[in-house]
Amino acid sequence: MKQFFINHQEELLTSLITIVVVLILKFIFTKAVKKVGKLGDFDKVRTNLIVKYISSALTLIAIGILIPIWSVNVKDIGAILASVFAVIGVALFAQWSILSNITAGFIIFFSYPFKIGNTIRIFDKEIHETDKNGHEAFVIEDIRAFHLHLRRSNGEILTYPNNLVLQKGISIVHVYEHHQEQTSINENIH
Repeated sequence: MKQFFINHQEELLTSLITIVVVLILKFIFTKAVKKVGKLGDFDKVRTNLIVKYISSALTLIAIGILIPIWSVNVKDIGAILASVFAVIGVALFAQWSILSNITAGFIIFFSYPFKIGNTIRIFDKEIHETDKNGHEAFVIEDIRAFHLHLRRSNGEILTYPNNLVLQKGISIVHVYEHHQEQTSINENIH
């Protein structure tokens, strides 16, 4: 064992530095995403999902850095990865909407003005027309990685894909503000 440490001292040191840097980046990105989530009053489940995605990406980057450090035979790994990615590629091509919904989920998390509790109208012809303008208002119940949960006026829950949220016109009818609810609760107590 001692001989292993002596022979691979440089690889071990570089690997340790890589792992420490990745852990520091994970800590920084996690803090940043949680701060954005708190400032934007985003749901904790949504925030944690983005943190998981970032953690997964950093892990893949670390593996990509460690492979050449340890002089792993890339041809052997390349053949295995090519086979795996061919199968995954076919599966993802068949299910391309999964990737587009995850990407849309990232965009919605960081840049869209609506939140859970807001009432919105979606300008989509495929949703049943119920009001005088031909569009129904929905309350956002939850924002997930793949879709939104929207509550109709009759109480029915509709799941709406995230990629369509970016493609269709949406107007915010009513903005739900958490601090208004807290104020009304405090007023009722006094």
